Amino acid sequence: AARHGHQLGCREPFFYKLVAALDQEMGDAYPELRKHRGHVERVLQKEEQRFAETLEQGMRILEDAIGSMQGDTIDGKTAFKLYDTYGFPVDLTADVAREKGLAVDHDGFDVEMEAQRSRARASSQFSAVGEDFKLDDYAATEFLGYEEPSADASVIAILQNDATLDQLEGGQVGDIGTIAIGDETVFKVTDTQKQGDVFLHIGSLQHGELSAGDKVATHIDEDYRRAVMLNHSATHLMHAALRQVLGEHVQQKGSLVDADKLRFDFSHYQPVEPEQIAEIETLVNNQIRGNLKTRAELMDMEAAKSSGAVALFGEKYGDVVRVLRIGSDSIELCGGTHVPRAGDIGLFKIVFETGIASGVRRIEAVTGEAAIRRFIDSEARLDTAAQKLKASRDDLLPRIEQLQATNRTLEKQVEALKSKMASQTGGDLASQAQEVAGIKVLAVQLDGANVKTLRETVDQLKNKLGAAAVVLASSEDGKVSIIAGVTKAESERIRAGDLANLVAEQCGGRGGGRPDMAQAGGNQPENLASALESVVPWVESKLQS
Repeated sequence: AARHGHQLGCREPFFYKLVAALDQEMGDAYPELRKHRGHVERVLQKEEQRFAETLEQGMRILEDAIGSMQGDTIDGKTAFKLYDTYGFPVDLTADVAREKGLAVDHDGFDVEMEAQRSRARASSQFSAVGEDFKLDDYAATEFLGYEEPSADASVIAILQNDATLDQLEGGQVGDIGTIAIGDETVFKVTDTQKQGDVFLHIGSLQHGELSAGDKVATHIDEDYRRAVMLNHSATHLMHAALRQVLGEHVQQKGSLVDADKLRFDFSHYQPVEPEQIAEIETLVNNQIRGNLKTRAELMDMEAAKSSGAVALFGEKYGDVVRVLRIGSDSIELCGGTHVPRAGDIGLFKIVFETGIASGVRRIEAVTGEAAIRRFIDSEARLDTAAQKLKASRDDLLPRIEQLQATNRTLEKQVEALKSKMASQTGGDLASQAQEVAGIKVLAVQLDGANVKTLRETVDQLKNKLGAAAVVLASSEDGKVSIIAGVTKAESERIRAGDLANLVAEQCGGRGGGRPDMAQAGGNQPENLASALESVVPWVESKLQS
């Protein structure tokens, strides 16, 4: 497909036959293929469209790179950028190069690829404990946080900077829990992780001393825990609602739950429509209002599967698993903490939905107090907007549509006036042109003119002056806009792009275009006047040479 992009779109002879072949050859072994055949076809169709877009975009970028390159070899960095940033296959880059009598620096491409792999390996390396810290040397620890926010415990070991310590002194303040000995010693816990059968409490000592073997009191930051629980439980309800609204092909691809929000990544092949978002919110909030009790029970994996429990992405399960039921529809395997009843979540609101990868979407949502604050804030903004537009809340949308229509009308009127001014200005400016070797040359600044006006004025002057080279420029908010035009017969001796760049380079910029019309810009308006003054001498020297 990469070598024959023009054949994309022929779904019947390729993609549909592929789905039919999968159904015929593998349908008996994998009945899910037949069950979700429509979904498979839609995903393949989306992938076809995406690949066609990739080819089109990549070809434009490659053609630009070839047009500006020196020599006969496409450098490895360019080939890798096309592959890594735009998904453009390197073998297709090589095919295009061969057609144009060029080569590709494959060695340079391989160097860039290996550098990317090294960066990926480095970014993925993470370890909660040092290599010398052997968890197998310690007995299993028990998690009591399902039932109680506080408990008595003992310090088994202390780890700092990958080394075990007998005693810890000093430290910084964390924010989600404490391990304490009376008021004298407080260890702030900023993260808790389970490795094997051992729970690790990660953080720093606020004050006092902590030694291995100490008897301590542990306490969860209950406000933080409660906020996390609301978002975690809402994630389960939303997962079930997504499968109801979008289809059973929805699977969790990632999740992040903290005290502020919930983030959920899931498999889906197109944006979730606004009405679907509303339906998902309604389903979740209906479950919340139902206020059914959360039920959790331990069972073996086969029994859990038989109960209809859904396994979540990224979770590791043993022979005995915890099956969690929230509301009437959500049954999932989960070892996390949750609200006692669905109604404890209070309120659920989706904040945004977007795509993060091919076939993967992301939703962020808020619950509880955060959702209520968002509701209050939205109401206040709505009232403010209605006041500023002098309309009731019920009439707000019609009022906005009316203002948009008025604005479009005014924009058209402004453009018409600018065109009229360009025509008049062209007549006034023509008298300022200087004759150089039989060509009328004009370079002036028109403050307040946008690019469209500059272009129209250049066309007016070219028509009026006959044989001419014209450069018009304007500056606004620290930016310079430049349009250069040359009459067709003269563009063989003086190129508009050279004229535009003559001015732009003195103003900290560059540009390009056709031989008879070019556009450029810059960010040094203080140099514009002198740059325009250099146009006539430059044209004169060019024609003389």
